[in-house]
Amino acid sequence: MATGKDRQKQLAREHYERQIQRRVEREQRAKRNAIIGSTVGVVVVVGGIVTAVALMGGGDTKSEAAATPTQPAQETASASPAAQPKPYDAGTGTCGYVADTAGGNVKDVGMPPAKVKLTPATKTMTLKTNLGDIVVKLDNAKAPCTVNSLQFLAGKKYYDGSKCHRLGNDKFPMLQCGDPSAKADGKSMDGSGGPGYVMAEENLEGATYKRGVMAMAKTQAPGTTGSQFFLVYGDIGLTPDYTPVGTITKGLDILDKVNKAGVLGDAGDGTGAPKETIEIKDVTIAGKS
Repeated sequence: MATGKDRQKQLAREHYERQIQRRVEREQRAKRNAIIGSTVGVVVVVGGIVTAVALMGGGDTKSEAAATPTQPAQETASASPAAQPKPYDAGTGTCGYVADTAGGNVKDVGMPPAKVKLTPATKTMTLKTNLGDIVVKLDNAKAPCTVNSLQFLAGKKYYDGSKCHRLGNDKFPMLQCGDPSAKADGKSMDGSGGPGYVMAEENLEGATYKRGVMAMAKTQAPGTTGSQFFLVYGDIGLTPDYTPVGTITKGLDILDKVNKAGVLGDAGDGTGAPKETIEIKDVTIAGKS
């Protein structure tokens, strides 16, 4: 027959097991809620890795680049644009870009033209890097404002000379690029660079982030997409909040090579600046109407 002391031990054990279960559930929720953010701090991709919340860069202005293992991802600042960007307006054929007032390291090359075209349906983006070309088929029909912005920035040589600053790992397989101020040395707080404007997210319905996807970084707030983007070389269970702008058609082997080399300045979650430096030399976007 169980004694009172045995019963107390059983209750204590059950209480402990419930605590463990709740912790596991919190960690699973954190992983499901992984994001890529940009704030007045650093643009980062946030993903649950093992028991940690991993932050990776990806938006403009500063984005969340340093959450602790026990702390869910948060923006490093609460600032947001004074005016909210508007999505593509089919009636006028325009995009509502607005100035980003959140701060960060701005490389000001102006604002993209508001008028856009949905044709051609796709465009070809070529990232010439020190490791070879990465080619992306951009979905202009479904993400016209984003593609228009990328083409505008490419024409202004915005990305030229920039280094991809944040690398995930096999459990969070993505490479973050698009911050022209990034040093990618494993020491600097990269991910704070942007063009000084933001736009609304696009093409989110049913969005998934599988191997070969190129998507845009943002903060937890809507309408904070800027110049930073991430290239996915595995499968990431992100929520559909980040504009999937295209599909990588060439260069996945380059991403695999960079991933294999590992990271510098491991933040404790397996992410950091890539050991294998990858620098964008030039970006071109072409497409015939």
